[in-house]
Amino acid sequence: MTSDRQVDIQTFLNENRFSGYQWLIFALCFFIVLLDGFDTAAIGFIAPSLIGEWGVARPALAPVLSAALFGLAAGALSAGPLADRLGRKLVLVGSVLVFGIACLGSAFAGDLTQLTVLRFVTGIGLGAAMPNAVTLMSEYCPAPRRAMLTNAMFSGFPLGAAFGGFLASWMIPHFGWRSVLVLGGVAPLLLVVVMVLLLPESVRYMVAKGQPVERIRAVLSRISTTAQQAQSFFMTETKASVEGQSGLGVVLSPAYRTGSLMLWLAYFMGLVIFYALINWMPILFKDAGIAPKDATLIAALFPLGGVGAIFFGWLMDRFNGNKIIAVGYALTAASIYAIGQMAGSVGLLVLVVFVAGTLMNTAQSSMPALAAGYYPTQGRATGVAWMLGIGRFGGIAGSFLVAELARRQLDFPTIFAIIAIPGVIAAVALLVKQHAHPETAKETAGRQGEVLGH
Repeated sequence: MTSDRQVDIQTFLNENRFSGYQWLIFALCFFIVLLDGFDTAAIGFIAPSLIGEWGVARPALAPVLSAALFGLAAGALSAGPLADRLGRKLVLVGSVLVFGIACLGSAFAGDLTQLTVLRFVTGIGLGAAMPNAVTLMSEYCPAPRRAMLTNAMFSGFPLGAAFGGFLASWMIPHFGWRSVLVLGGVAPLLLVVVMVLLLPESVRYMVAKGQPVERIRAVLSRISTTAQQAQSFFMTETKASVEGQSGLGVVLSPAYRTGSLMLWLAYFMGLVIFYALINWMPILFKDAGIAPKDATLIAALFPLGGVGAIFFGWLMDRFNGNKIIAVGYALTAASIYAIGQMAGSVGLLVLVVFVAGTLMNTAQSSMPALAAGYYPTQGRATGVAWMLGIGRFGGIAGSFLVAELARRQLDFPTIFAIIAIPGVIAAVALLVKQHAHPETAKETAGRQGEVLGH
């Protein structure tokens, strides 16, 4: 704060304790990505039931397994620029409404074609929701704790996916596979009501767009009453802004282009692994001689490990985020390879799947925080969203990759050895980003770009 009652937004967030109001924002964003993870993974857990009820061959499932991923890509690529133009809250509420309605509709699909179309629409909403939840959360965080808090919020995604697996293993035998989709549709619709009433707009976005002082003051006063004395607000960007550009113009500008491409490549490769395993692991384990119920439960351990992202966030706030996540991806590759060597021992398989899931999801769940910290406010929502959107094509590739490997009748160890390769590529991509844009936590905290005033 300055003597004439001008308030620097980030300084205000840094100097005041993390308030109950910020924890409310955290909780809402956490539940958004939790339901996002649940709905994204649901189709993989009901896939064996679809084979039994509709009598479809396993390769025929590839379109319905990947339909949501095409929607996720479309939703993310369009929602980022929209959020940088219209605001984070409006796009968030709309996207959760879309995926709730579409997932509920999926429960009443009569055949594979209908289910594929509805999964695509569900994906559009899912894809738009996640990057804007990440962006909104990061813009309410104090700088010294931003990565840890953002990662903790984003860990809701793998937890939602794991929760879906445990629920599906119980619900499907009792209520049928459609019950999983009913739950995945009703819960977001209830959340929409809470979001409309309680979720604020990003305060950094409001300052960047020159919105009324009264509106900004009202939000910040819920964090600390000292904001009531403010007469104007401004913010200092720690990342260089791009003159006359916003959204995609910033992301692809010469100052950010190489880093953007490497973020896209790393996230793409991470999702090749994630969706190859989350969609096909129950089937692969079943084919390896494991009972169907046990196969579903073991597969559900894989996304559960994402809570390790909180620890990575703590490390990223103190050390080099690019190098930390690169190590995570390299260890992921080794552990995925190890899964293929454990088919004969269920006990060891359970352990290795959990370790692999912890490493994989810790690295992958840390990527949005890395992207949010890389871009300035004028392009942050687009930068995060395009990384997530481009990455979704990795999910599509992962789904079709395992379908092709199964068609070629490769054995269990070979399939997992091939799935491990993208982990190595992701690690290299982040090291290239670090080389092109050398960065440390201290340098990031110390840099200041232009002042955006109101």
